[in-house]
Amino acid sequence: MDLRDLEAFVAVAEELHFGRAAARLQMAQPPLSSRIGHLERELKLQLFQRSTRSVTLTDAGSRLLGPARRVLAQMTAVGDTAAAIASGDEGLIRIGFAGASSQRALPLLASAVRKAHPGIQLALQSQTYVFTAFKMLVSGDLDVAFVRLPVTDAELSHRVVEVERLICALPAGHRLADRDIVDMQDLVDEDFISLADDQGSILQATMVAKCMAAGFQPRIVQIAPDSATVLALVAAGAGVTVTLSSVCQVQSVGIVYRPVAGPGPDYLLLALGWRTDNPSPALHRVLAVSEVALPTPDFAGLNVQRSVPRVGRR
Repeated sequence: MDLRDLEAFVAVAEELHFGRAAARLQMAQPPLSSRIGHLERELKLQLFQRSTRSVTLTDAGSRLLGPARRVLAQMTAVGDTAAAIASGDEGLIRIGFAGASSQRALPLLASAVRKAHPGIQLALQSQTYVFTAFKMLVSGDLDVAFVRLPVTDAELSHRVVEVERLICALPAGHRLADRDIVDMQDLVDEDFISLADDQGSILQATMVAKCMAAGFQPRIVQIAPDSATVLALVAAGAGVTVTLSSVCQVQSVGIVYRPVAGPGPDYLLLALGWRTDNPSPALHRVLAVSEVALPTPDFAGLNVQRSVPRVGRR
């Protein structure tokens, strides 16, 4: 069944006049009559009663008008949806994130995208630490991810969205809790709580690298799956850790946070990363929204992480 035949049928059924229906469809009347005849032969039904003065629907024509309208409406919807996808107003964007560091940035971005482009669906994948995120972006399994700098893969683009200071988390009552700043060398004899070294966490690698630069191997006594668990263990007195200023609100009871001094960077940069050649129009919409929701902060002059920490595996 030709959709143009259905369009012709609906036009004549609504106008009940071949001349007006032909003008509405911007076609001549003989081809319109030919289409109606073709549809009637295809369906083996008479759809109209014709006379020299009037055109009326038969019972069969009246019964078929509703379904024909629905088919044409569905085809219009298909076209509209296709246009929305092509323009980026609709689509699926997979966002990777990990830990508490994205607890401020992720909600801001997700809320802004949903408000600006409600047709874009966001699939949020947690526990996507940075090296895993890089691999998933390159392979196409993620569209965008919150990552740590540096981004060294030539296939990826990025934009910094947050500057986070490295801080030391100590149990309340710890001997160093009254210091304004904690030097890494003061932690040489401490027990450490850490993220797993096989999760691809830049934070974990940076903590170990700072300890090594200060002249000691950290004594890691417990491994936790995420920053919230790390801080809960610190609050329970199991050890200390190096974490980020963005995670302070995750755990406040039983913990003291202090800036940390010593060799290595004082700040880590949080960025949005994406594959440069990702053709998704919806991705470009999300990236445009991100520039307003998460503007690039000024980090000029700060001692930030500029290279991948090189540490041996435990």
